[in-house]
This record gives sequence, structure tokens and C-alpha cells, in this order.
Amino acid sequence: MKTVVKILALILCLGLASTAVAGDNSWEEVKEKGVLRIGLDDAFPPMGFRNDKGELIGFDVDAAEELGDRLGVEIKWQPTAWDGVIHSLNSDKFDCIWNGMTITEERSQKVDFTKPYIMDGQIAIVRMDNNIIHTFRDLKDKVIGVQQGSSALEAVEELPAEPAEVREYDNNPKALLDLDAGRLDAVVVDNVAGRYAISTRPGTFKTLPGFITKEPFGVAFRREDDALRKAVQKEMDNMVADGTMGEISKKWFGEDITDPEKW
Repeated sequence: MKTVVKILALILCLGLASTAVAGDNSWEEVKEKGVLRIGLDDAFPPMGFRNDKGELIGFDVDAAEELGDRLGVEIKWQPTAWDGVIHSLNSDKFDCIWNGMTITEERSQKVDFTKPYIMDGQIAIVRMDNNIIHTFRDLKDKVIGVQQGSSALEAVEELPAEPAEVREYDNNPKALLDLDAGRLDAVVVDNVAGRYAISTRPGTFKTLPGFITKEPFGVAFRREDDALRKAVQKEMDNMVADGTMGEISKKWFGEDITDPEKW
């Protein structure tokens, strides 16, 4: 009798699983509504932020709007508090999170991600006219600036050689001002923030090759919305293949940082 009960229970579980898979109409529902709702923090330059006119701009904004045009759906942006963004996604306040979200093991237990579309992490910036520092090892005995309380502090500890001094700043722009003035030898900074700063002042700074630490960005979806995630992934792949993603990257970072071969 117990064996029969176990078999019936197994059949019931398999039936529920099959129903769940068969019932994934997430992409069809978005296509029928003609709207893809995207959650973001609208104060995260250069991924998504407001310009002086209050308009939403940024790398993720341009990439998502292009994808929406290709899929034939309108992008509806839903600004939300970042500390509760995954909860808001799973509460159906929007369909995905596209806002420079780092793919982590903890987050992957709550949502499903696309493949990485940008490799973020910590990099080192020096002045363009610096002909002494070529690699991370050359930062030995140098004066390095970081943003106070940022991941850059931990990244400095991963350098192959110990700097002479690490100076903390309220924000990265202040650190870069001191770098430009010669009061620092280098600034360790988040990849997207650093490259965006470089693109706004061409000819002033350059990056050292490689990453000190790596943090891949992905678009997050509810775990049951596999069909929608796959539809978005397919078009993102097309945008990388035809160079569109690279062109958007050049607009915001001055170079293509979406090419996986460079990660």
C-alpha cells in the first residue's frame, strides 16, 4: 500500500512539474500586452540615470529600448528601491531587472539571469601621460585612491604588490581630480563607473589592462519566466553579433566592453 502511495505521489509531482513547464506563457503574455516592464534604480550612472531634463538615459536604457524595438514591444521603466528590487520582481511589479545587476550565487537562488552582457569589477586608472605604470604589479609602492566604503578597498588587497598608501575619498570624481593633479599615481574604481568617467574626459586617463576583480552583469527574471528570459537572451545575442551592443557601449564608455573575448 505504501508503495502505491509513493508512486501516486511521484506521478502527481511529475504532473505538477509538467504543468508548470507547459504553463510558461511569460513571453506570449508580454508579446500580447505589447509591453515589457523593467525595474531599475534610476540613479546609477552610466547604466540608468536622469539627465538635467529628468529624462531616463544610460547604457542599459539604450540597450533595452533597442531590444524592445526588435521584439516589437514597448519598454516601460519602473524605478524602484534597489534594496528590495528582487522582491519587487517576484511580486510581479515588473517583468525583469535590467540595471547593471551583478550575477551572484545568492541572487541566482532567487532569480534566473541572462548570460553576462558586461563584465564589471574593479580596474585601475592612471593618467594618460603615465609611462611608468603598465600593469597592476607596477602599483607597488605607489599612492592609490579609492572611494570610501566601496569594493575598491577590498580589490586593493588583491593587487600583486602592496602600494605605499591608499587614500579614501567621498566619491570617485574627487579621487580622479587628485589623480589628474598628480597627487595620486592611480585610482582603483568600478569598471563601468571608471570607463564612463574616462569617456567624459578623453585624453586624460587610461586603464591598466585586465581586471583586479570580476563581477558579471546580467538581466534578472523570475525563475518561472524561462520563455521570456530566452526570448530576451536570443535578441541580446543578435545585438552582440551584429555590433549594436558594441556601438551602444562606445557611446557610454568610449570603447566596446561587451565583447566576452576581452573579459
